[in-house]
Amino acid sequence: MNESEQDFIQQAARGDRQAFGALVRTHQARVFHFIRRLLGSADEAADLTQETFIRAYQALPRWRPEARFQTWLLQIARNAALDTLRQRRHYVDLAPDEQAEPVDPAPSPLRRLQSARDLALLEQLLARLPHEQREILLLREVEGLAYDELAATLQINTGTVKSRLARARQALLHGYRQANGGTLDD
Repeated sequence: MNESEQDFIQQAARGDRQAFGALVRTHQARVFHFIRRLLGSADEAADLTQETFIRAYQALPRWRPEARFQTWLLQIARNAALDTLRQRRHYVDLAPDEQAEPVDPAPSPLRRLQSARDLALLEQLLARLPHEQREILLLREVEGLAYDELAATLQINTGTVKSRLARARQALLHGYRQANGGTLDD
């Protein structure tokens, strides 16, 4: 966390809404994409992203500086998503119109088409994973959380983080192999 973010957090904790707005602008895309990938719904993710920041604003005076702000936000987002999943009692596959457009700097249209297919396949495979596996993969591989941050966010021990992550990676690889006729093409 940089010094200006620390300043914004302190100002926001004292009730400065503009400072909190700067924090929202910095972190909202990451929170939204994390929730969308967990739930499979852009509409629900938009609502829960807003709810996450409302909860964060209310809890900000209790935030501890030794915790990474981003990790703390993702934990709030995770809890909001879990509440939604409990209400639903099932997992949703991503609808084709809700899949994210890939960002690919490659100039070739053929390469862009392949990247879009790869991303769509990855999104579909992630959506098929059990919640715990999808969640840990997103937090580690997309959000870049370290093992100790994963343990704190998920409220499990580091050994469980490692084994859950290994099972999630194996399940994702198995799904990829099935989708590609049992082969792993690079």
